[in-house]
Amino acid sequence: MVHIQLPDNTLPPKESIAELESLIKAANVEPLAYIKQKRQKIDPALYIGKGKVEEIADIALRLEADAVIFDNDLSPAQIRELEKIIERKVLDRSELILDIFAARANSAEARMQVELAQLEYTYPRLTRMWSHLDTVTGSAASGGVGTRGTGESQLEIDRRLVSKRVTQLTRQIKEIDQRKTRQVKSRSNHFTVSLVGYTNAGKSTLMNTVAGTATYAADQLFATLDTKTSRWDLSKDNYVLLSDTVGFVRDLPHHLVASFRATLEEAIHADLLLHVVDASHSHMTQQVDAVNNVLEELGCADKDILLVVNKVDCEEAENRAAGFKALNPDAILISAKTGFGIDELVDIVLNRVTGRQRRLMIRYGYDNGKVSAFIRAHGTIVNEEYKDDYVEMEAFLGAKQIHGLESLKPLSVEKI
Repeated sequence: MVHIQLPDNTLPPKESIAELESLIKAANVEPLAYIKQKRQKIDPALYIGKGKVEEIADIALRLEADAVIFDNDLSPAQIRELEKIIERKVLDRSELILDIFAARANSAEARMQVELAQLEYTYPRLTRMWSHLDTVTGSAASGGVGTRGTGESQLEIDRRLVSKRVTQLTRQIKEIDQRKTRQVKSRSNHFTVSLVGYTNAGKSTLMNTVAGTATYAADQLFATLDTKTSRWDLSKDNYVLLSDTVGFVRDLPHHLVASFRATLEEAIHADLLLHVVDASHSHMTQQVDAVNNVLEELGCADKDILLVVNKVDCEEAENRAAGFKALNPDAILISAKTGFGIDELVDIVLNRVTGRQRRLMIRYGYDNGKVSAFIRAHGTIVNEEYKDDYVEMEAFLGAKQIHGLESLKPLSVEKI
């Protein structure tokens, strides 16, 4: 493991290396050693100094390491030159994250999104991958009837194949994106809540706690890749649709965010985002900033966002969470594991759902059962009378839900 500390790095080297080690373990790779170096600027050719590269090569040889992984993003040329000296496979942070995503992708949708991100990462690096080939296919020297011609290098063939596959995947993912958008919009009559946050912040555990689901939850990075949506009953008469999303991470590759846009569609169109924060992490503030950067990239920065500080039951987390709340008074302190603070969270979300309660007189025809179902699901009925040609219902309904009621076309809706 190699970490280069540059002047604009926000995390101390110890924390950066700890996260890199977690990423490596998530990829089922055994970390053997780490090297760090502080630099004012990167070396254009090798990213780090040649002396440090030779030191890495010696350590890799002595430990019989299979690969050297940088906690930084490297250019194709830098990777090529580093591999010449180190004589081992060299990976950067983005390639490592892509590898983890590829291993965890279970659905066809997630696999396509990961493949697209990998191909977009790989395309500019094809020169490095085929630098050992000096032969060309289709040349006169290679012989064979029908193969003579100007020739086409293996690199050019691969570039063409990759470009074709990228086009195909982009089209398929666009269709998924459109279908996902239609699915999300079809829930417009329901209040939607989406869990977002740094990877391993406890989003899936929180979903299991409040919605009674059996979503896979583990103490590992990127345990969730596919969005899952379930009903969350806030009270007898009110519920929301709650979605769990893929966790974010510092310096998440931009092409990966773009590829997973369909998966993140729930967050993009949600009425409320619950930003789950890990109070057990010593640099929770930096993690919050990293998530906010991704949300801004997705166009979600201006949404209604509620900070939910999780894992307050962990050792040393209580003081850290209290300090964070002092700076963020609206944040909610919870433990998804023990249930602490969940009742307060439910009350606040319920308040967001209902908004200011309005007393309404609603009239609807006997053939419009959707109106009755909507009011019973989202409101509180005060009185109900059955007239000759219609039903007259007096009920309390949240201000934010009146639009959903009106879209069902009752005969009339009057505020009283």
